[in-house]
Amino acid sequence: RFLLLPLAITPARRLLKAPGLIRYRRMLGLFAFFYGALHFVTYIWLDKFFDLPEMLKDIAKRRFITAGALALLAMTPLAITSTAGWIRRLGGRNWQRLHRLVYVSAAAGVVHYWWLVKSDIRAPAAYAAALAILLCLRFVGRPSGRPDRPGPAVRFAPGGSG
Repeated sequence: RFLLLPLAITPARRLLKAPGLIRYRRMLGLFAFFYGALHFVTYIWLDKFFDLPEMLKDIAKRRFITAGALALLAMTPLAITSTAGWIRRLGGRNWQRLHRLVYVSAAAGVVHYWWLVKSDIRAPAAYAAALAILLCLRFVGRPSGRPDRPGPAVRFAPGGSG
């Protein structure tokens, strides 16, 4: 759930014409990381009691654990670089490129949940549908009118045919 909330901010900003919602995206992303880290620590500590060979056997046997680990691994650099200082250090464009890992993390989180569930897949299917809708809104459903990024300037020569 926490992985889908930050992804919902941009479409919500567009649909509701509420640019102020952007201030909540970082906080929601950090909540997602915090929850994922707690989930992972619970697995390591309370489920496996820090038994590394047992964890490795479990990872080989249960693919949903691998998907969950991938989701957390993809979120880790996002959490580390979520500050304004990191945006300056990386440069805006590189920072944005890195933060596209959120899509990998969200997809891996949905797959983790889907593979975890044994019989009734309605809840993971709902999350998969929500993710698909959010990705479609982000990549396909760009609002008409003003683009997200300004395009190249077009100049017309005086008296020209343009």
